[in-house]
Amino acid sequence: MKIIFVSILCIIVLTACWAVFVEPYILTVKRINIDDNSLKGLKIVFASDFHIKPYEMFRLKRIVKTINKQNADIVLLGGDYVNGHKKGMSMTIDKIAKELAKINSKYGTYAVIGNHDGWQGKEECITELEKNKIQVLFNENKCFEKFCIAGVDDLQTGRPNIGKALSNISKPVILLSHTPDIMPDVPYSVNLTLAGHLHGGQIRTNKAITVPSIYGNKYANGFLNDKGKKIYTTKGLGTSILPVRLNCPPEIAVITFN
Repeated sequence: MKIIFVSILCIIVLTACWAVFVEPYILTVKRINIDDNSLKGLKIVFASDFHIKPYEMFRLKRIVKTINKQNADIVLLGGDYVNGHKKGMSMTIDKIAKELAKINSKYGTYAVIGNHDGWQGKEECITELEKNKIQVLFNENKCFEKFCIAGVDDLQTGRPNIGKALSNISKPVILLSHTPDIMPDVPYSVNLTLAGHLHGGQIRTNKAITVPSIYGNKYANGFLNDKGKKIYTTKGLGTSILPVRLNCPPEIAVITFN
């Protein structure tokens, strides 16, 4: 009986150590292929929920290096660059933005704002990102020769205006949102919505134990074609509330269209 107890205790301790000290610092590259002839050949890197703590420049540099290795046509960022509710819990946004400025791609880097960015100062975050060559799509869009990128404000700390973000678009469009909870209001004309915020639940068994979404696990992570509405929700890169990840390693998503 004593041996069984000790074995269980060891498993619990080792699992806790893994969840706190190992898995949150793993960085995976998730590759997704989506059938959409109108966007055929386009390669996107999508990264979200950085939550960079004051001492985590090493993690931020590794994220940027990994993104650049993918040779993307365009890089999209889904918000929550800073960590926590107060500035002392995070690396400052100016330092984060300067490092994110090193991201390279054919069409550049485009971003939206997350709830943590809103809590710590939305205007400052937008200013610093745009000062460093990262255009923030604040209920607006940017069009290229064959496609458009649209982005909305954060649902929790602002007012996303999907109609305004999609105005005057006549090309295939990818919609960028911090949270997937806007999906019921996203029109079918949007080719793909990209979101984060839920972190995949951070702790998973066969599915997320809990996620901060009014739709439960529906959009917890991964690709979903919901009756013609397509969304990819990333597991994100950082942690929030609890500094743990279990069966839910951080990821950047590389999305290609066939």
